[in-house]
Amino acid sequence: MNGNQKKIAILGATGSVGRQAASVAASRAYSVDLLTAGSDLSGLLELCSALSPRAVAIADENKRGELREALSGSGIRIYSGAEGILEAIADSSAEVFINSILGEAGLMPTLEVIKRGSRLALANKESLVIAGDIVMNSARETGSEIIPVDSEHSAIFQSLKAGRHSEIKKILLTASGGPFYGKSAEELSGVTLADTLAHPTWKMGRKITVDSATLMNKGFELIEAVHLFGVAPSKVEVIIHRESILHSAVEYIDNTVIGELSSPDMRSCVQYAVDYPDRCESATEPLDLIKLSRLTFAAPDREAFPLLSLASDMIEAGGAMPAVMNAADEVAVAAFLEGKIGFTDISKTVISTTDRMYSARSHTSLPDIITSDREARIYAREAVRALAKQSI
Repeated sequence: MNGNQKKIAILGATGSVGRQAASVAASRAYSVDLLTAGSDLSGLLELCSALSPRAVAIADENKRGELREALSGSGIRIYSGAEGILEAIADSSAEVFINSILGEAGLMPTLEVIKRGSRLALANKESLVIAGDIVMNSARETGSEIIPVDSEHSAIFQSLKAGRHSEIKKILLTASGGPFYGKSAEELSGVTLADTLAHPTWKMGRKITVDSATLMNKGFELIEAVHLFGVAPSKVEVIIHRESILHSAVEYIDNTVIGELSSPDMRSCVQYAVDYPDRCESATEPLDLIKLSRLTFAAPDREAFPLLSLASDMIEAGGAMPAVMNAADEVAVAAFLEGKIGFTDISKTVISTTDRMYSARSHTSLPDIITSDREARIYAREAVRALAKQSI
């Protein structure tokens, strides 16, 4: 091990971003202290073979016996269950924790990393959507450094090095527009699951691919930007950029715009978050501006994609409302992926749930936010059942 080798932990290692983080770990020869997974035992074992971690954790308690048997004699320490993952984080000697866990399940691991005061390379945007104020306040108290892994927020983070916070005019948050860019609300009612999963630029997990198609993901990223960079929602402007080359930018008060351009590859964002403030050679494809020729920009269609505006409304409402929106979306997207509801039913489910739970805007403590999350899931399931009956 050389003196500059980083010791890392990958939380949610078997997911889309987690596997890309594992690829970076292998190419950069990081020392991997901890790997965690939800229920993908075979994927976790594959990564154990490739990365030789000191410890592993699997959230699914039912897989503990198989995991222990498979790793017998390896010397790898094993943890299991949601509490086991938190214990593994507390016991880890990693310098940098990459949190790529999907959904609400990533919140408590985020807070556990922050409690240690360690660097958090954050890909789990739900941590900030659900409990952004709590997460950021906790990080300030412990000195934990949060470096975003989302390509857009990584770009903003880098662009903010060009000026002071007081000099920010607005943040330009770019969006590919997803597979349905240009379609009307009426046309969207007939799209299929296969259509939805065909993202034009990024290779991602199924949940985030659906969220990108509804622009809910961009709504989450707007909320994430508000918390990460301490700006008002009105200072974040979403712009459709089909090529996904300008990953986001910052406009300063002197009307200059500073942005970050690179090939669309999450590995560069992971590497930047781990190696920061250093820049190191990367295995990602270099950008050829001559070959690109031109870049295009447009305003989003908020009528066809109402969840983008809903996200702005929810961060303005405050309290547990972003958590309510996220919970309803998780339920709705799962139902869509199972073929129970149609594409436009996702937004109907999320909007009806936030309407029913608007009183949650006064809920600001973590226990109250978690309770609101649970209630929202109940209401969202009711909405899904009603919509499923209508489609029969």
